[in-house]
Amino acid sequence: MHLLFATSIVPDGALASGYEIANAAIIAALRRAGVRVTVIGFTWPGKPAADPENTVVLGAIDVRTDNASARQKLAWVGKALLSGLTFASVKLRAVSDSDVLAVIEQAGPVDGYVLNSVQFAGAFEKLFTERPSIFVAHNVEYLSARENAAAAGSLFQRLLFRREARLLKAVEERLCRRARFVFTLAEEDRAALGVASDNRSAVLPLVTGTHTPPKGPRRIDCDAALIGTWTWQPNRIGLDWFLGKVVPHLRPDFRIRIAGHMPSGVASKHPGVEFVGRVPDAQAFVRSAAVIPLISTAGSGVQLKTIETFELGLPSVATSRSLRGIDHRPANCVVTDDPVAFAKALEAAAADIRDVDGSAFRGSQVKALDAAIRLGLEELEPARQEAFA
Repeated sequence: MHLLFATSIVPDGALASGYEIANAAIIAALRRAGVRVTVIGFTWPGKPAADPENTVVLGAIDVRTDNASARQKLAWVGKALLSGLTFASVKLRAVSDSDVLAVIEQAGPVDGYVLNSVQFAGAFEKLFTERPSIFVAHNVEYLSARENAAAAGSLFQRLLFRREARLLKAVEERLCRRARFVFTLAEEDRAALGVASDNRSAVLPLVTGTHTPPKGPRRIDCDAALIGTWTWQPNRIGLDWFLGKVVPHLRPDFRIRIAGHMPSGVASKHPGVEFVGRVPDAQAFVRSAAVIPLISTAGSGVQLKTIETFELGLPSVATSRSLRGIDHRPANCVVTDDPVAFAKALEAAAADIRDVDGSAFRGSQVKALDAAIRLGLEELEPARQEAFA
């Protein structure tokens, strides 16, 4: 079976975000199941595709809003309003439908499509209807947009996110209706998308690219460490909650390091908080902390940082939202949504560091991921045979 994996940004091997980590895990699982996978999408500027022999590239593009000039942002908004597309999808309309069709032809005959998330599929929706498809819903995007609207700091942002939510709900409904099978990353997302029956969808338990951590004691350089794409609004909401509600209850000498590009306006009066920007080795960075705060309070889908923390066997304190899509919680993870209890649990974990073996967790995730992929392919096969009959 030859499937075209249609995504906004093709893998470049860096695994710099949760989205990229999830894509790598899903593509690897499809190939373990015997599928020939060709990836189609854009590259980041200056970052070639990691697997060029199995990738067709539409061009280089930077779709990050925080990297764009005010003029570019206004152009995107105007184009979205005129086209009726979402703000996220209109950024990908840097090429025409005919350009995309020409690139699809380069991939050769395909049996079906894997439509990876709503952004690319929504930008070129009409081009992927003549073959059976699987839709991968990384999140329930319309619900995330609603949460973003509620947390927006200006009327303009609030109105923009409300528009996104309305349009995304319609696009996600169409993609799910047309798909022969839907993969989600969290159980609750199946019901939210209206595909909760087992012959319509399955949850993909993900793994990261994490290698088995070195044996022996870790070198601890700080009490707690966080790393993430903080410009993504659901992550920003969680960070604001952590800095505003949890950190004030931590003792003054509690050392917190926060890595990743920080949007303007993020700050903390706590003397132990340090914003360190980009780090060369994300795994080494989190392993240098006594405890990992898992702080998701918004969004849907699964938290890849939670999975990586569990794979590494690191102590953690998590909100209940951080555990969505994960069935197994290790013994060294404390769960609470109360800010004061969260702070106390962080201090207790940092004072008594207890790592665990994360290999069993990773092994169970891989086994369940492969089983879910097989379910989706079994549902796609009759449609593939029908299309070529």
